[in-house]
Amino acid sequence: MVEAFHGAGIQRAALFKPVGAEEIRDYPLSNEDRLDSHYFVPWERRRWLNSDMRLRGTAECRALYLDLIFISYDQSPVGTLPIDTDILARLVMVDPVHMRALCSLPYGPLHRWERCRCDGGEIRLMHPMVLRTLTEAIARKEDNRAKNEAANAAKRRQRLRITISGYAADLAKNDAALLFMDEWLVSQGCEYRSSAWVERALAAWSDHMLALTMRARSDRP
Repeated sequence: MVEAFHGAGIQRAALFKPVGAEEIRDYPLSNEDRLDSHYFVPWERRRWLNSDMRLRGTAECRALYLDLIFISYDQSPVGTLPIDTDILARLVMVDPVHMRALCSLPYGPLHRWERCRCDGGEIRLMHPMVLRTLTEAIARKEDNRAKNEAANAAKRRQRLRITISGYAADLAKNDAALLFMDEWLVSQGCEYRSSAWVERALAAWSDHMLALTMRARSDRP
């Protein structure tokens, strides 16, 4: 994260330094990527305490710099900021003229923020450190969702196994049959697995096995 705060000593905000179109990165997150339940931001305090931004920036610039980072988490796309300094000034409750003066400093409020291309071609500002924390958070969110889905599927299949055992105890021990019927019920949009639905799943499994048997016979020389 050191690189998130260290720079060449020159303000890199696109508002003050012309950037060629070829230098504008595509922002990897879209307007659909949200972290609505993400109420905290992981912060590597030691790197921040020893960063150039903290050691060389003025107290006011440091405060606004942190404000803008936290504000970006509620923007769309998440982790970006508008490129208009007047809007940024309103967001941090600072006079626009004063904001522009601060941003012209080597370690101003927009230190290491750079232009990026978002959905629809909109040009906004992004920060590599903010983007990194967001991609890690989204990855954790996807991992948690996958784990929850796997746990829910296991519980759902266990309930189905118990129900099937009431019809055919041996069939309830057949993992392949259980998986087939569970997936069939899901594909049919079945939300409540009543006896009627379970019996349909049993019939679907029977039809499936019959089709496999007929295919095997037809493949014989």
